[in-house]
Amino acid sequence: MGATSFTQEFTCPIAPSRMFRALILDSNNLIPKLLPQFIKSVDLIHGDGGAGSIEQVKFAEGTDTKYVKHRIDELDKDNLVCKYTMIEGDPLGDKLESIAYEVRFEVGSDGDCNCKMTSDYNAVGDFTIKEEEIKAGRDKTRGIYKVVEAYLLENPHVYA
Repeated sequence: MGATSFTQEFTCPIAPSRMFRALILDSNNLIPKLLPQFIKSVDLIHGDGGAGSIEQVKFAEGTDTKYVKHRIDELDKDNLVCKYTMIEGDPLGDKLESIAYEVRFEVGSDGDCNCKMTSDYNAVGDFTIKEEEIKAGRDKTRGIYKVVEAYLLENPHVYA
C-alpha cells in the first residue's frame, strides 16, 4: 500500500473560528442548505460527533458520487483542527483504501483566516495517485469553502 500526500492552502476574510464552526461543527446543517444541488444530507450514523464518530454524506441525484463515509479521528475545538478519514464511498473505487484529511484554520497576518488542508491518499497495492488526478476533488472542496465564505460575509452574525 502506497501513500501520497497533497496540501492546499488559501486565505479568506472570515475569522478562523467562524469558518471552523460553519465547515466543521455545523456542516451537517449548513452545507446541504447552501448546496442542495450537490449535497443531499450529512448524517451522523455513529457516535456523538467527536473522535470515533462516523458521518455519511449523501450526494444529490445526478451527481457522479452517491455517498461517502467519514470517520472523525480528531476534533480539536481549541486549536480549530479536524482530522477525519474517508473510509467508504465512490471516490475510493478499487484503487484507494482510504483518504485521511487534516483541516486547520489559523489566524492570518491581517486577522483573516488561513485554511490548510492536507490529504493523504492510501492506495491499494502499487497504485500511485498523481496530483492532476485529484484536481477535480480539490476544486470541489475549494468551491464549497467559497460558498460558505460568501454566506458568512453576507451574514456577519452567523457563527459569530
